[in-house]
Amino acid sequence: MSTILDDIIAQKEIELETLSQTPVVFGRQPVSFIERLHDSDTPAVIAEVKRKSPSKGDIDPGIVPSEQAALYASSGADAVSVLTDQKFFSGTMEDLAKVKRTVDIPVLNKDFIIDERQISQAYINGADVILLIVAALSDEALARLHRYARSLNLEVLVEVHDEAEMARALEIKPALVGINNRDLKTFTVDISNTEKLLGKYAHAGPVFIAESGIRTRQDSARMAQAGAQALLVGETLMMSEDPGDKIRELKGGGLDES
Repeated sequence: MSTILDDIIAQKEIELETLSQTPVVFGRQPVSFIERLHDSDTPAVIAEVKRKSPSKGDIDPGIVPSEQAALYASSGADAVSVLTDQKFFSGTMEDLAKVKRTVDIPVLNKDFIIDERQISQAYINGADVILLIVAALSDEALARLHRYARSLNLEVLVEVHDEAEMARALEIKPALVGINNRDLKTFTVDISNTEKLLGKYAHAGPVFIAESGIRTRQDSARMAQAGAQALLVGETLMMSEDPGDKIRELKGGGLDES
């Protein structure tokens, strides 16, 4: 029986049949998220623009990504994540390009990347950081795509969900590792997943980012206490009546919180 992740990857393979390799012209220097992290004394927030998801269905199908991103940036977000998968998340590469033209903070291209052509498209449309999901890639593909992205000076967020995936990720010595509290095979969420993994790997070297299920200042404090330096937050912000206030709340969840 196929999982949601299996279905998404199968769709990506279909899309790749018509995606050509666009020549990359080095015309810009991506903005570093890692440097921004070094300058922050609060948990960093990567604020996500998301119209829908396989687990929640429609979240805000009419959202204007550039306007939402501008709101995030003006409220203290440290980066913006833009979903560009069309079939499952109703995103587009045009969303990415428009967001990049609107904000000066780092922009993450959130997609299910399995081929260099997708990374080229991400660079051309303004990504500063790309996502590689360990569960979607072989060891060889993970290493190869990581090398290609770094050759374009893109930073790479390598996403894991469990200990086996963490061990595989660390083999390529990534600078950024995201721990997804959502199981991409079942889409169930448990934020203790970050605590469990960082209980063993907090000092393994990368900057760790807690992803999914983070809703409150207390959740943010738990993630910081576990060793996460940043939070990737999507549905909580998209469903909030005041996303700016929610960003400020989450950034307040540092280690000094009681």
